[in-house]
Amino acid sequence: MSSAISIKDLHVSYFGSEAVKGVSLSLEAGNLVGIIGPNGAGKSTFIKAILNLIPKDKGEVKIFGHIIKDVRRKIAYVPQRNDIDWDFPITVFDTVLIGTYPNMGIFRRPKREEKEWALQCLAKVGMEEFSNKQIGELSGGQQQRVFLARALAQKADLFFLDEPFVGVDASSEETIVHILKELCSNGKTVVVVHHDLSKANDYFNELILLNKELISYGPVNEVFQPGIIEKAYKGQFAFMKEIGVSIS
Repeated sequence: MSSAISIKDLHVSYFGSEAVKGVSLSLEAGNLVGIIGPNGAGKSTFIKAILNLIPKDKGEVKIFGHIIKDVRRKIAYVPQRNDIDWDFPITVFDTVLIGTYPNMGIFRRPKREEKEWALQCLAKVGMEEFSNKQIGELSGGQQQRVFLARALAQKADLFFLDEPFVGVDASSEETIVHILKELCSNGKTVVVVHHDLSKANDYFNELILLNKELISYGPVNEVFQPGIIEKAYKGQFAFMKEIGVSIS
């Protein structure tokens, strides 16, 4: 497999404090990767730095062998729900239609082809009947489905999702996971910031375990071991009982 993301010695500061320290890794294409770690571990900061949404102190990031500005159209990003203005006066359909813009020329406007594709993406996430609703009228799970549809509309090769399951219903979570797995089966690469360790085995085939520094990266069955998890959570073991893992 080819490398989707290559990171060398990434350092990022957040409000004057180093949030990501010397992370280096190479992530192969076609994987569904979860980024896990305790609160304050720098998970969201990490992906925002990869995407050049926040400045890096130092380090090199390559996407499909290129700097990000040369391949931005190949990358789709679904931010945390609290980073979105849900009062913005835009419909569900127009939100998804925006996803087609990166693949159009600068002066082109969406035509029937783009509009039909946006509707197909809404249908994919089960939200076509809500196309004329304002996004703020939707439930949390419905909103996440819409923003996943927008990402699908972009026809990207690399998808980043930041805490996509927070505040969503079980049905929406199941739908989103199914689509993400389908994307990977079609050769796409998906990276998800995730906090619920109990579902890591079911959702992902690789994990990045982060606590400012890279603790471990690899197949889920190798990373999701008590001794390795302990290094990241540093004595915060209450969650272990909840996920059925014991530390001797």
